[in-house]
Amino acid sequence: MYNLQGKTALVTGAGGERGIGRAVATRLAREGADVIVSDLIANPYPDDSRDWEGLPSVVREIEAAGGKAEAILADVSQADQVENLVSRGIDRFGQFDILVNGAGSLPGKDRVLVVDMEEEAWDKEMNVNAKGVFLMCRAAARHMIERGSGGKIINIASTSGKTGRKRFSAYCASKAAIIRFTQALAQELGPHGINVNSVSPTAVDTERVGFIAEAVSDGAVLGRSWKDSEAHQEFIQEKADISPLGRVARGDDVAQTIAFLASSESDYLTAVDLVVSGGAEIF
Repeated sequence: MYNLQGKTALVTGAGGERGIGRAVATRLAREGADVIVSDLIANPYPDDSRDWEGLPSVVREIEAAGGKAEAILADVSQADQVENLVSRGIDRFGQFDILVNGAGSLPGKDRVLVVDMEEEAWDKEMNVNAKGVFLMCRAAARHMIERGSGGKIINIASTSGKTGRKRFSAYCASKAAIIRFTQALAQELGPHGINVNSVSPTAVDTERVGFIAEAVSDGAVLGRSWKDSEAHQEFIQEKADISPLGRVARGDDVAQTIAFLASSESDYLTAVDLVVSGGAEIF
C-alpha cells in the first residue's frame, strides 16, 4: 500500500462502472487521497446497468469506504470548462496534487479507413484525447507550480499509441501524441518537482470496448448490449489467449500502475510510458 494521506487527486473520465477511471479513483481513495472525479456527463453509459448512476455512484463508493470525493462535470476539450473544473476542485479541497487524465472520446465515426473518414470525426478524437490532455495538464501545472509543492501528472495513453492499427488512425495518432507530449512536459516540469508519466494499457474490458466493436463491425455488434453479448465473451477469450498471464486486462490492472506513479515510490520516474498489456503486446 502507498500513503497518499493529505493528497488530492483529480481523475477525468471516471463515470463508467467498469472503466479505468472508476478503478483509478477508488484505488487512490483507498490509498488515502481525497478524489475529484469528472466526466462529460454524470453517467456516460446509462444503458449498461440499472444500478449504476455514474459519477454519483463513484462518490458514494469512496465515501462509504471512509474517503472524501467530489463529482464535477467537464468537457476536457473546452478550456473554460477545464479551468472551472480545476477551480472548483481547489475550492473544495484546497489544492490537488495528482492529476490522472483518463477522459477519452467515445469510439464511433473515427473507426473507419482514412479515405472514408470525415474531418469532424478526426477533430473530435484529437480534441478530446490530445487537446484535452494538454488543457488539463496546463491547468494542473499552473496550480502545482504556484503551490510549489511538486505533484504527479499521469496521462492514460494506449498501446495503440505505439503501433498503427487499421481503422484506428485517429485514435493511434491521438494516443501517440499523448506519449510524446508527456515526455516533453516532463522536461519542463521536472525543475518544479512535478513528475509527468504516461500509462499505455492494452485493450481493457470496459464499456468503451463495446462501442469500439460496434464501430468496427459497422453496426453488427451493438455497444449498449455488449456486456451480455456473445461478442463480449469472444473478446475476453481472445485476449486471454494472447496474454501469457491468461486473462483479459481489467481496470484494476491499470489502477495499480497509476497508484504507484501517484505515490512517492515513483519520485525518480518521469517522462516514462509504462505499458500495461499482460505481455500480450511488447514494445
